[in-house]
Amino acid sequence: MPTKSLRIAWLGPVPGGDASATGVVTELLHGLAGLGHRIDCFFPSAGYPLPAHLAEDDNLAFIWGTSRWQWNRWYSRTKLAAFATGLLARGLASVRLRQEIADRHKQEPYDLVFQTSSIESLAVPSSVTRSVPLVIRPDTHIAGELRWLIAERRLSHRCQPRHVFVITAAILSLRALVQRIRIRRANLLVCISSVFRDHLVHDYGFPVGATVVIPNPVRLDRFANADRQTDEPPIVLVLGRISARKGIEDVVAVARTLLERKVVVRIRVVGAPSLWSDYTRLLEALPPENAEYVGSVASSQVPAELVRSDILLQASKYEPFALTVAEALAAGVPVVATSEVGAIEGIDRSVVTEVRPGDVDGMATAIAEMLDKLKRSPTETRSMAHAEAERRFAPDVVCKQISDALEELVEGLESGPSDRERPGVASRAV
Repeated sequence: MPTKSLRIAWLGPVPGGDASATGVVTELLHGLAGLGHRIDCFFPSAGYPLPAHLAEDDNLAFIWGTSRWQWNRWYSRTKLAAFATGLLARGLASVRLRQEIADRHKQEPYDLVFQTSSIESLAVPSSVTRSVPLVIRPDTHIAGELRWLIAERRLSHRCQPRHVFVITAAILSLRALVQRIRIRRANLLVCISSVFRDHLVHDYGFPVGATVVIPNPVRLDRFANADRQTDEPPIVLVLGRISARKGIEDVVAVARTLLERKVVVRIRVVGAPSLWSDYTRLLEALPPENAEYVGSVASSQVPAELVRSDILLQASKYEPFALTVAEALAAGVPVVATSEVGAIEGIDRSVVTEVRPGDVDGMATAIAEMLDKLKRSPTETRSMAHAEAERRFAPDVVCKQISDALEELVEGLESGPSDRERPGVASRAV
């Protein structure tokens, strides 16, 4: 149990499901509430069904906003329109939440405001953060997304109309500017990897002394009872968004390289494009002799995809974490990933091979070597992968680390100076 039960105003995505950001939020709320913290959750949307174990938790309260944005309306019929209007709707509803947060703070003061997923939430009232600390735990930062959108503009033009690139670049440029300004309000930045932390410090000028590195949680029991399936040829799974900065062109090149080297393997690409970036056209160049693109799958099917796979390939050029990597390890699947993938940090290199972004030959070699290792010691390799996931990403482990960091912050403010780089909030990786 925590040494101090904190009262927290929580801002972020609505919890729900097993995977992606909503699944992470579910695990974080459940874990922190289980540690005794009392959390008021503020959501811009007008209401969604909640997981039963959260709705029934006495330490959690849910306050809904006014946004009734929906899919397949006149304002959301295209992906780009949905991207733009969704941002606008959430922004307006977030502004309306400010007064509700301020009123509840007056009635019973919060110890801190915890903002997860997004950096630039407009729901945070200045009247509250002048008296209590603001903690931000972002999943990505727009400066990084924008950098790779621009760097890959030729790929974008091959896959999408040019006006999509122009409109997206304009929206991301504005968001990056807003994030650079609003991140400076944070007293503590909880970073999901150290490589991501370094990007935030570099791009937004945030003080490294006010950061802590704590990974995402993964619900391990999703993979506990899955029966391992053995397919021939072995399967290398590529799981995630088919969009900018994911290294999709490198995946195609890796498949061709493995075919040329006569490595017996099948590349299976699973995923969908994002609202503002669609690189699926690049996958038309996959060699059919050893590769396939099967489209997207529901989150409930992800465990089945993982247990039938032998290796996960994550070829990203920029990747703050990559939940798919953590889930693969939980399923006993070793990983080949670039050095930009945050989830491989601190993982035993017997089950993770790190390569440079864009190093196609290195990826192909790493896949061949990992396949050999699996042939020699399949049980030991898969057991080690799961053990590493449990050690690094178990929800109780992650939530305890976050709880400790929050308590340390509040205690430091109560006893020390209010400058941003205060004692007790020194940068560290947990």
